[in-house]
Amino acid sequence: MITMGKQTEKQSMLADDKGQGKKENLKLIASQRFNDDPQLYKIVDFLNRTLKSQNLLFGLTKSEDGMSITIYEVD
Repeated sequence: MITMGKQTEKQSMLADDKGQGKKENLKLIASQRFNDDPQLYKIVDFLNRTLKSQNLLFGLTKSEDGMSITIYEVD
């Protein structure tokens, strides 16, 4: 199930280079559920490092049903 276009916003505290937190607005772009797979952590880490400059943030959550990847746009 892909959820797209959902424009929910939330604020997150992200650490900058000096260790101080700054507030960032996150807009949910999409979410997708997968079967539990340990390789998804590596994929999400790769995407976050590669697309950080494009103001994208990827999240991974694990539940009893499997794993979900979420994509956020950072303002």
